[in-house]
Amino acid sequence: MSGRPDSDLTPDTQTSPDTAEGAPETTEDAPERAPEDAPEDLSEADDQHDDEHDDEHYGDLLEEQARRARWAAVGTGIVLALAGTAAALLRVSGTAPALVPVAYACGAAVCALAAVLGARGRTRRALWAAVAGVMIMALGDQFD
Repeated sequence: MSGRPDSDLTPDTQTSPDTAEGAPETTEDAPERAPEDAPEDLSEADDQHDDEHDDEHYGDLLEEQARRARWAAVGTGIVLALAGTAAALLRVSGTAPALVPVAYACGAAVCALAAVLGARGRTRRALWAAVAGVMIMALGDQFD
């Protein structure tokens, strides 16, 4: 920026030397608009068709997002359930107190429930179940 007030304007909006000196701008000097730049008048039927197409596209987008959320909930629940099960099996064979593998196993069961809820389309409940399962497993880690 050079500090001039019109330095950041695009070239088509800057004042020309004729108009800057106070010379009146005539309609002959004004550029003609191309027909492709002019907005077209749409009929109501075209508007309705476009609205229906937009609604269908929006519905398809929502269905795609819901499907992805279900798969994410299922995958997360399965991975957390397997991790909790593995941790419970490792702790049951060690010298840890009995409460530790039980906490890991209960957390794994809650995460498996989250996977089932996600598969049934209850993604919000699946998310909260996965959070609760991880918190239960964290308690097992605290007891260790």
